[in-house]
Amino acid sequence: MNESNVGKVLLGFLGGAAVGAALGILFAPAKGTVTRRRISKTTRDFKNSVTEKLEDLVESAEDLIDEIKETASGTKEPEPQKK
Repeated sequence: MNESNVGKVLLGFLGGAAVGAALGILFAPAKGTVTRRRISKTTRDFKNSVTEKLEDLVESAEDLIDEIKETASGTKEPEPQKK
């Protein structure tokens, strides 16, 4: 699976987890203030998780770009492709 597909799968999984958590919180019996606090925390946690994963994805893409540049300039031997 290439980097693009991994990112899409990961984002889809995190999005589904966030929606599931939000629905669980909304249908759980609790006071409105408690529910809003839970939603706020879940949203914040989801945002932090997505931000972290996107930073990792960007870093991987930058590493790949650097490797391609090195290979194209002839300063690095191409590595065998992984299957």
